[in-house]
Amino acid sequence: MSLVYCLISFVYLILFNNFNAQITMIEEFTITAFSENHIGLLNRITIIFTRRQVNIESLTVCESSIRGISKFTIVVNDTREKVEKICGQIEKLTEVLKCYFFTENEIIHQEVALYKVPTMALLESNMVETIVRKYSARILEVTPEYMVIEKTGNKSETEELFNELNKYGVKQFTRSGRIAVNRLNIEPLTTYLEEIAASRKK
Repeated sequence: MSLVYCLISFVYLILFNNFNAQITMIEEFTITAFSENHIGLLNRITIIFTRRQVNIESLTVCESSIRGISKFTIVVNDTREKVEKICGQIEKLTEVLKCYFFTENEIIHQEVALYKVPTMALLESNMVETIVRKYSARILEVTPEYMVIEKTGNKSETEELFNELNKYGVKQFTRSGRIAVNRLNIEPLTTYLEEIAASRKK
């Protein structure tokens, strides 16, 4: 009986350790995809994540530093292996030039948050100036009914300000998707395009 118990315990330990190993492999990644601006591309990119059952935490599309090229910035929490496969699938799309992914310490990123709060509630507390200075925020608009405050920072910083302002009743709150630049000296896409141009000249 003791031998069976030991075997069961041993199997359980192996399974438990493997499960924990899989959990620790999950990281936050920021994916950047560069593409030509085509209708329907966003939908085809998001379908790739849906098929692999990966939730998109944040998605932003904007112009890149290269004229005529759009930049998709997508935040996900998953394993490196799955993110690599997703980037490979994105690059197979005709309009996509290149796709990269970065960890938290490989990029510099920010989000913009807007808070609409009751003007009188803040004025009566005499905390407007203190809160704005403490959180490096700024006031965008003031009316007799409401005040709009803007905060630029990472997700935890904008959430911290929300919790502070919510003491006075936040009427509306919105936060943008992530915008990010990598810490490399040169944009990888620029190098990639230069290599293509050089190969065509040969």
